[in-house]
Amino acid sequence: MMRNLIASILILLGAPIYASPPSVPGADAPELAALGAYGVGFRSVTFTHRDQPDVENANADPSNVRLVDRNVQVDIWYPAIAQKGSKPVLYRGSLWAEPPLPPVTFTQNGIAVARAPAAGRKHPLVIISHGYSNNPAVMTWLTENLASKGYVVAAIHHRDPNPYVVATTTRAAPNFNRPHDIVFAAAQLRATLGDLIAPDNVALIGYSQGGYGVLTAGGATLDPAGPNMNLVAGGWLKKFARGSADADAIKVPGVKAVVALAPAGGAPSSAWGAEGLAALTAPLLLIQGDSDFTVDYKTGGLAVFGGAVNADRYLLTYKQAGHSIALNPTPREMRGSLWDIDWFEDPIWRRDRINAINLHFISAFLAVHLRGDESKNAYLKVATENSDDGVWNAPAGTPWGAYSPGGANVTLWKGFQQRHARGMTLLYAPKASD
Repeated sequence: MMRNLIASILILLGAPIYASPPSVPGADAPELAALGAYGVGFRSVTFTHRDQPDVENANADPSNVRLVDRNVQVDIWYPAIAQKGSKPVLYRGSLWAEPPLPPVTFTQNGIAVARAPAAGRKHPLVIISHGYSNNPAVMTWLTENLASKGYVVAAIHHRDPNPYVVATTTRAAPNFNRPHDIVFAAAQLRATLGDLIAPDNVALIGYSQGGYGVLTAGGATLDPAGPNMNLVAGGWLKKFARGSADADAIKVPGVKAVVALAPAGGAPSSAWGAEGLAALTAPLLLIQGDSDFTVDYKTGGLAVFGGAVNADRYLLTYKQAGHSIALNPTPREMRGSLWDIDWFEDPIWRRDRINAINLHFISAFLAVHLRGDESKNAYLKVATENSDDGVWNAPAGTPWGAYSPGGANVTLWKGFQQRHARGMTLLYAPKASD
């Protein structure tokens, strides 16, 4: 009762309220954030991964690691035929509350329609891995938006142990499970989605722990002396480290692009090491805030950018932003405590603003590498690394909300509006052979 009353008071006092579903950008969003031409369909499937080591519920004694059938739920958004009057999906999820409170459940409005008839065929497949303890319901800003642009988007429900009540060995279990879930889901999706997808045109996107997952499944090899090797029960992670016979078993073959937002795995020492990061060859887009207290920026996104020397790569940095750069705006049910709000909101950056910028750059990046649309390179190869230095002397009569055209004598980042490309840097480095 008190929790609901506090939430109501915060709403009245001006806590962030976003009327539109998170996948619908506002008027100040950069150009490529806009929804695409397709309607969006939604369905959820569950695949069973047979005989997997139960590293989450075992201690370090290999004899106690049982093999179990692991159920992997995957939510799928896809380009659909828009149907007038159809009721959109209401997503439901939960996140851990501040201990010792129980998890908080929430709802989130969407634009997708459950089981809507699919539109088109041979769409690129984008697989998404959420952050530690998150779920796909908190990333619909991305999943629905990309589906409207002609991608089939599959977000995995990872099962993570609660770090506030479990032992260290269990806390490390996702370091084993994440890449395995991603590789397994990719294989199942390629086998079951049929003509809806182009099975050899795949991208991986991950946030935080999911960033570790997609970098590993996308090509980075695990250091056999890495920090988590002795923490995963039964030595199971060592069986897939660099140099082992099964190292390739945690790689998705044929990945065309990888996007990692605030990727875990770099601190306190790298999960991959210099040699492991050099094994990445797929084009890479990294996104992080430089004041991230959960995943250190220098040993996280910046270190991956510096170490992935054999990948064509970008690093988008939000100045003064923290770790909360990849979730929806705070749902109504979670506005009652700072703990709950901090899952979603950054203390400085507007939540919907970050999402819109993420959508702009992710859309350009995927268009180049999954669709071969070289024209979108102009949105990525910016004229000035520091967005604050960009200038556009727009001709008289230019509408206030017009997008920077880029090109000669225009250094304001292409696709951004005047005064709205602020507080960011975008670094680019070609692969070593270029």
